[in-house]
Amino acid sequence: MTMASAITAPLNDPEEAAGPKRSRVSGIDRALQILDQLRDTGKPATAYDLAQRVKAPLSTIYTIVDDLVAKELLVRGEDGSVWLGPRLYHYGLAYERSIDLMAIAKEEMLDLNRRLGETIQICGRDKDMMVVLAMAEGKDHFQVTSRVGSRVPLNWVASGRLLVGHLPDAERIAIFRRCAKSSPTGRAEMDAAALSAQSAQAIHERLSIQAGESAYSVACVAAPILDAKRECAATISVVLPDFKVAEARALYAEAVQAAAARIEARLGGSRSS
Repeated sequence: MTMASAITAPLNDPEEAAGPKRSRVSGIDRALQILDQLRDTGKPATAYDLAQRVKAPLSTIYTIVDDLVAKELLVRGEDGSVWLGPRLYHYGLAYERSIDLMAIAKEEMLDLNRRLGETIQICGRDKDMMVVLAMAEGKDHFQVTSRVGSRVPLNWVASGRLLVGHLPDAERIAIFRRCAKSSPTGRAEMDAAALSAQSAQAIHERLSIQAGESAYSVACVAAPILDAKRECAATISVVLPDFKVAEARALYAEAVQAAAARIEARLGGSRSS
């Protein structure tokens, strides 16, 4: 059996095809099972070991392993065990180059906008300022003053707290001492120590909510998008009238947290508890 035939045709081993309730397993599924097993165990394995772990006929696993080795998807050691091959590494590099945080975040932003019908923003940090990187407007007539490219002090907005939340306390305090400014409503927190504490709590809870600090009657519910270093690379937030947050806080909080989790997952990250 060649890899091509394994991929295009279901296996027909009697053990797998016997009985009306037993479904056949395709060659590509078996190949993925082999690769997944090696990835999960983190060490080489023999074809016999792999057959035992995936509960497949040994003859099937031998055939697929041989084909994967021939195509450099696996490499075989002197003891006969196999491990992930160089071709997979090149695939991984190509995939890594194709990953674009903003492209993925924008897809989730648009999906969240369709589901909630509210304005959704992706925000980042530029030194002492929060910047709106992308935005999808809500379907009602609620006006949001912060457009794409808008820059506001970190202490005015929910996202600002999250964007520095991963930093050490002393560094957060220094940033807020330097950048904190009075907001148009006069309600934005100005004390650097208080802002640092709020920032740490927000990143721990993966959630930051503010209402009326930067603009009257406007609220923002934001969640952090963490990178591989567990640093806040950006935020995703819903901007809406403050009375809506009072009425359905959990709805909006869970929505932005779930969207952030999906972005991280698609970027290959993992959310810690």
